[in-house]
Amino acid sequence: MGKSIVATSLATAAAAVAGSIASRSGVETWYPRIRKPRYVPPNAVFPVAWTTLYADIAVTSAATIDKLWANGEEAKARAYIGALGVNLVLNAGWSWLFFKSHKLGPSAVAAGALAVSSADLARRSAAADPKLGAALAPYPLWCSFATLMSTDIWRLNR
Repeated sequence: MGKSIVATSLATAAAAVAGSIASRSGVETWYPRIRKPRYVPPNAVFPVAWTTLYADIAVTSAATIDKLWANGEEAKARAYIGALGVNLVLNAGWSWLFFKSHKLGPSAVAAGALAVSSADLARRSAAADPKLGAALAPYPLWCSFATLMSTDIWRLNR
């Protein structure tokens, strides 16, 4: 893997840190008190899932970008980098909407946008190499599940 791994690792780490800053107090104080559907996993699942997903995003995105550059597809590489940037802003932004601002409706919409953006990244990775698309597939799947959770939490707490 080329130099892209440093950039994608730093970008995903920045999103993770920004999200965790927004989430910290809400997870401890506000979140335990709101109504949640029965299928919401225990809190211990989320850091494990997100750490795994962030590593997957960084590694798979770097491999996708490097493959596109190596194939002379500079425009596609730049487009992927832009799409990744938007995705990571949506990713961190959800935590600010949900945990920090307690905006359940907007956070459900943001989760949906993140799921669509994540599916787009997986599609772009698959176009570069089907194995890379498969490697990134857990991310839009998890984001789709998060959209369902966010929407049901909004519905239960209106």
